[in-house]
Amino acid sequence: MSPAARPRAPQPARRSEPATDSGRGLAVREVLDVSSLAQARLLAGRGGLDRIVERLNVMEVPDVLPWVKPHELLLTTGYPLRDTPAALTGLVGALDDRGLAALGIKLGRYIDELPEAMLAEADRRDFPVILLPDDVGFDDILNQVLTDILNRQSAALARYDEVHRALVQIVLAGGGLDEVAEETASLLGAAVLVVGVDGRMLATAGPPADLDAARAIHAPERTASAAARVPPDRSVAVPVVAGTLDHGRLIAFRRDGELDAGAVTILERAATVAALVITQRLAVTAVESKYQSDLVRDLVDGRTIDVARLLAQSRSFGWDLERPLVVVVAELEPPVTAGARADRQETVERLAVLWRSAVRSWDRAAAVVAFSDEVVTLLGADDDAAACTVVQAVAGRVGAELRRRGWTFSVGISRICQPLTALPAGYAQARRGVQVGRQMHGPGEIAHFNDLGVFRLLSLVPEGDELRSYVGEVLGPLAWSQDTEAVDLRETLQVLLETNLNVAEASRRLHFHYNTLRYRIGKLERMLGPFSQDPDLRLNLMLALQVIRMRGVVHRP
Repeated sequence: MSPAARPRAPQPARRSEPATDSGRGLAVREVLDVSSLAQARLLAGRGGLDRIVERLNVMEVPDVLPWVKPHELLLTTGYPLRDTPAALTGLVGALDDRGLAALGIKLGRYIDELPEAMLAEADRRDFPVILLPDDVGFDDILNQVLTDILNRQSAALARYDEVHRALVQIVLAGGGLDEVAEETASLLGAAVLVVGVDGRMLATAGPPADLDAARAIHAPERTASAAARVPPDRSVAVPVVAGTLDHGRLIAFRRDGELDAGAVTILERAATVAALVITQRLAVTAVESKYQSDLVRDLVDGRTIDVARLLAQSRSFGWDLERPLVVVVAELEPPVTAGARADRQETVERLAVLWRSAVRSWDRAAAVVAFSDEVVTLLGADDDAAACTVVQAVAGRVGAELRRRGWTFSVGISRICQPLTALPAGYAQARRGVQVGRQMHGPGEIAHFNDLGVFRLLSLVPEGDELRSYVGEVLGPLAWSQDTEAVDLRETLQVLLETNLNVAEASRRLHFHYNTLRYRIGKLERMLGPFSQDPDLRLNLMLALQVIRMRGVVHRP
């Protein structure tokens, strides 16, 4: 009786090099290389020869499915299915759905031949079906294959332990992310990128051609689109995490050749070491940042300082304080989303990191430190206009990132300060800019102290009954009413005062007929007094309107 009586002849199994170096097990093609399976034949599923075998099982009962596991090579004599050989077709699909690696079967004693439909289904699913030699016992197959699997896993574990010790030694020797990336790239023979949470590349290493391609693919502006088109076996990314803190990703990329499960394991070990390096660096940075913040705080608070010692310390931080400076204060606003309130201090630190990175594009010697709710910058500037240009560019770059996190900030800029003893006044000016800019235009404003005008005087008056009383006395019913007519009359009065009572110009700006505006002037003077003839009254009216504009005093308390 033929062991495989079917139209097509059994396919000789191809012998080849291992398809993976993961250490988890053997590929099916490697299993066929053991001596006990030298006469085995592949009947179907050639496309699945790279499936991984991690364990073996023997089918002794028809309902074996509850006891099978992924990556198993299932051996059977066909005895459990001797009365229902047609069930083999469904068995192939069920085994494949459960992640088994292959099916090995002996023919001739209980089953004479395999159904054509079964072999077709195995080919369709790339599920290997192996004809086992009659003269080889299952115990020989189990012993040889399991021994090879254990040897492979032991070798892999030894290698991973060696990799881990090599990476940890980098940290013990004082190495950083550059050294971790270089060692990992050497181990994998691939380009390696350490990418921060903001998409910036913190360290890179590897073959130049692979590295150039990896940089292009994983550039911050292209990560979402370009990286998605890379074949999954050419690029692997693992998170760099310490506790609950996400520090970014460790990415390996190879243009030619696959990155297998073994590469993923090495990359995961490297990511753990990278997280250790980053955590260590953050701890050092936190101490250094506290020292830097205290130094700047002493400067802007006007505390007694040893200028020579302070300048020496500032130079050690890479700062240049021996030049004209402006003080820039970026202060966080209350969060847009309720969930963001919990991480306010973390957001201040994040704002400082982003602000420092952006400022260095224009001034690498600027001092940038974080206080409790604000980031303070001592920025080199030859004139006020240049300082405003830099700050607007920096705020635009940083603001987009923070808005995605539900935060915004206002910015104040001082006049040029020189010498260092002028910094306390500059800090007060910058904070005044934040305060008045927010009152005038709402959160997110950038205000230079020189542009505040009369508002910097009004901002000195504390909130209270006196200010509201003044507005009410000067504007009368226009101070409190919010109906359409009162709002229109306030706007008319504002434009008239801004145009110095030029009726023609005011008419043009308000899109009123000349006579209509003359009528409104008469109505306003009946309500407020002869402001067209009284310059003191005009001054009071203008101040009251500016208070409303700045403080929002438009309704009675």
